[in-house]
Amino acid sequence: MKYKGFQLPSLINGRLIKRYKRFLADIELETGEKVTAHCPNSGSMKGCAIPGSQVWLSESDNPKRKYKYTWELIKVPGTLIGINTQVPNKLVKQAIENDLIKELSGYDRVIAEVKTSSHTRLDLLLEKVSGEKCYVEIKNCTLVEEGIAMFPDAVTTRGQKHLDELDHLVSLGHRGVIFFLIQRMDAKAFKPAAMIDKIYAEKLRNVIKNGVEIVVRDTVISPQIIRLGNTVPVVPE
Repeated sequence: MKYKGFQLPSLINGRLIKRYKRFLADIELETGEKVTAHCPNSGSMKGCAIPGSQVWLSESDNPKRKYKYTWELIKVPGTLIGINTQVPNKLVKQAIENDLIKELSGYDRVIAEVKTSSHTRLDLLLEKVSGEKCYVEIKNCTLVEEGIAMFPDAVTTRGQKHLDELDHLVSLGHRGVIFFLIQRMDAKAFKPAAMIDKIYAEKLRNVIKNGVEIVVRDTVISPQIIRLGNTVPVVPE
């Protein structure tokens, strides 16, 4: 069967009351019940956590979970946004396995969560039978202003380390790819958010000069499915 995208579980509709403590959000369900949901996004979620916005939650039947609801989507003017940072890795991996990303096609094996040094893991390793390797780090992008998608939405020393690691791997003769997945549908272009993390923006610019490749794709989102969208051009800072 042809791969269609990342299938979301059955979702519950509600309204955002507030997001707080990074990983929590209070939601009013359509029934009027107020619940606390897990927020699977450690970023600032700038522009993506507006009180009163329509949101969608998944529900877990795991009795060991403290919060049975997980916040998955939010609707802002002009677009739905996927806020679950676990989705991009799964979606990109599945898309590569189904040969839907031309820049990353032709590999025989896709391995997730690969340790590349004593202190770093990268999201994917693509391998050919011939021995060629391509390392891919995937970043979730949800910040869009005036049609420009930007990453990161908060200072990320971890993200800086990932760029350094890709740079090192490229210097050893491997392919290295930084993949930005925009989990919304209103971005016309992409650039690093230098006004938020100047060091990350500088590192990104430098590693690209050194041979690290950049891939930026948007998504098509509904309450049922998130699928890979179009290539988004990178613009100068």
